[in-house]
Amino acid sequence: MPQRMVYMNGAFVPELEARISVFDSAFMYGDMVFELTRSFKQKPYRLRDHMERLYGSLRYAEIDCGLSLAEMEEITRETVAHNLPALEGLEFQILHNVSRGGMPIYEELIKERSRPTVIIHTYPIIRTLGNMAKRFKRGAHFVVTPQQSVPSRFIDPKAKNRSRIFYKIADLQASRMGKDANALLTDERGFITEGTGNNIFVVHEGQISTPRPHNILRGVGRHCCMELADKLGMPVRETDIEPYDLRTADEAWYTSTTICMIPITRFNFQTVGDGKPGPVYRKILDAWCAEVGVDIPAQAREYARLVKTWHP
Repeated sequence: MPQRMVYMNGAFVPELEARISVFDSAFMYGDMVFELTRSFKQKPYRLRDHMERLYGSLRYAEIDCGLSLAEMEEITRETVAHNLPALEGLEFQILHNVSRGGMPIYEELIKERSRPTVIIHTYPIIRTLGNMAKRFKRGAHFVVTPQQSVPSRFIDPKAKNRSRIFYKIADLQASRMGKDANALLTDERGFITEGTGNNIFVVHEGQISTPRPHNILRGVGRHCCMELADKLGMPVRETDIEPYDLRTADEAWYTSTTICMIPITRFNFQTVGDGKPGPVYRKILDAWCAEVGVDIPAQAREYARLVKTWHP
């Protein structure tokens, strides 16, 4: 079986040999932006949307990676093509990581010197998707954590960066609140912002709402969901959402790149709606499946079966 290769600063290296210096700015400061894209039928899904967000993050962080957006996209497709034989016919994620590079005062100790670090690699999403398979039917449980979102006046969450310890703290708090609990963050006023890597939607009497976009990462999946809903004649309202609104919602769900959308059937240990995936959720998910030509929940169930014997 061919081995997966990682693009690193102009060269392909074996996955197990892909390393950055301990003196890299990413390691020293969390000074790195990143992007995660998934495939459908082994083709990158909405890659240009992800690349545009990556370059928006680079501009925010003032990192010049030395590649134009078009060049980065071309190298990404080359990386995918290079790795397809090693991906076993499975769907995969494409992960871009770009840092400012080695810190100049340590330049003599760094192989790449102090130029920016650009890493692109692929990895099958069989575990990620397979482990989520039951949630498409059972739904997820979210809890509001003491850890809140960092206000955008301090660090803009619209730039997808690796300085996200507050996400990890929220996850740890949620895990102590309940075995299957997922973290849901709020802003300084107590309005819901986002999960730790996902966006939230609620439905009241057919009206779909999602948090305002200023203190959240504006997910590509979020945008896709809003786009599909609009095509179905169900426009999404961006507004302030309180925990009360989620607790009293008819239905709710969250979006994320790898899983697309999964229902939220419990919130703060209480049932949301009737505790089952709702009709609006199912309608949008069906439209998403039709757009990509894949039955997304069925694919997750198949991966849940395969993951038991799969070796990375």
